Amino acid sequence: MAEPIANEFETLQLGDKRLDRRCKIIAERLAANPQASINAASQGWNETHAAYEFFDNDSVDEAKILDAHRDATMRRIDQQDSVLLVQDTTELDFTKHPTEDSGVLNEEYRYGLYDHSQIAFSETGLCLGVMDVKLFSHNPETLGQNSDQRKQLPIEEKESFRWLQGYRQACQLAGQLPDKQVISVADRESDLYDIFVEAAQHPSPADFVIRAKQPRCTPERDVATGPSVYKKVADEVASAPVSMRLQVDLTATPKRAARRATLDVRAKRLSIKPPHARKAELPEVELSVVEVREVNGPGDGTDVHWQLLSSLPIDTIDQIQRVIDIYVTRWPIETYFRVYKSGCRIEEIQLETNARQRRALMIYKVVAWRLMYLTMLGRQCPDLNCEAVFHEFEWKPVRDEPLPSDPPSLGELVLMIGQLGGHNNRRGDAPPGAEAMWNGLRRMKDFSLAWQAFGCDNSP
Repeated sequence: MAEPIANEFETLQLGDKRLDRRCKIIAERLAANPQASINAASQGWNETHAAYEFFDNDSVDEAKILDAHRDATMRRIDQQDSVLLVQDTTELDFTKHPTEDSGVLNEEYRYGLYDHSQIAFSETGLCLGVMDVKLFSHNPETLGQNSDQRKQLPIEEKESFRWLQGYRQACQLAGQLPDKQVISVADRESDLYDIFVEAAQHPSPADFVIRAKQPRCTPERDVATGPSVYKKVADEVASAPVSMRLQVDLTATPKRAARRATLDVRAKRLSIKPPHARKAELPEVELSVVEVREVNGPGDGTDVHWQLLSSLPIDTIDQIQRVIDIYVTRWPIETYFRVYKSGCRIEEIQLETNARQRRALMIYKVVAWRLMYLTMLGRQCPDLNCEAVFHEFEWKPVRDEPLPSDPPSLGELVLMIGQLGGHNNRRGDAPPGAEAMWNGLRRMKDFSLAWQAFGCDNSP
């Protein structure tokens, strides 16, 4: 590609230029064939051996690998007026071939890692890069620790602290880029009162949109119910007038059939009371609350019902719609994890120690980003000349017709690559998805190697 994945490591400094070069070569090989094993992706035994030596080298700091990609991500963020920092956690299950020092997941017989990632997106959904990764696991000996004991721990000693850390990183970025709007986005597990307090007290707070999980109260007493009862946030926003009604098409999932849903949207600015057990140490906060509720849903547990908590204004219909749109932009992180786990087959990696495994995972994080970036760039910039992204010897062998005098647009080429990967391109079909792209890019790489091997790149 004209901008190869190696460019993501331009600022890499592992303390040895040979290690820096090796990291770039490994990234290029894995990006060219992300589903292949390290052996299959490498070109010959010498490269394979060098890759394993790289992963086994204690001088290779996994954090520095990600730091270099973060530098490249910051250059893309600099081109945006606003940036969404979306955080989420996924399981990496290595039970079939655990490392020698592997931790466990939610059961002592399930070996692996939790991957908590913070990924930057534009408001239009373009994946800009991976800003942070935390890999962690459980100790089998403390796995069954009493939940009441865990609740008594300070936030810094809980696993949930990672969500607050992610928000603090968003605040740090907001301080670095005062001319940008930085918005932290997360799902229900991140509903921590500590984040709301942090937003109120931080000198450079990032905005946030978080889907509510906890039943929260306002500071106003519900005297009709009892002297010690406070009004519920859910009841207060549910009693607000409908701001707008939306019609959305829900795609089929394993738990629901495809359907068109009617959604009522309500919004209200509310003061929120701290949790009862911490009322002495935490102040009240004020939040925007947006409720999205399906009207006349099937009642089978798949009805849409979101309560979104945000620092953003909700004075107008457009502002309310923006809060919803920002939350919806959280969903591509699920696609990112699917590309990372299925497109790159990282759970098939067989390395003997945690340290080796983690170094490999950091490179695969960048490979997965590249696949996501190309998929969305073709949709958002379809008229861009494809040679801004791909070399001539890459796009030419993909065409199944006489070569034009000018290169095709990026949108046209992405469609061709998608068709190589199994996209049907029927009337009404959505553009190629991530799976079609990772399969198509692998085939395109094979075609381009043959094209160069037979001297076709010199033909008119």
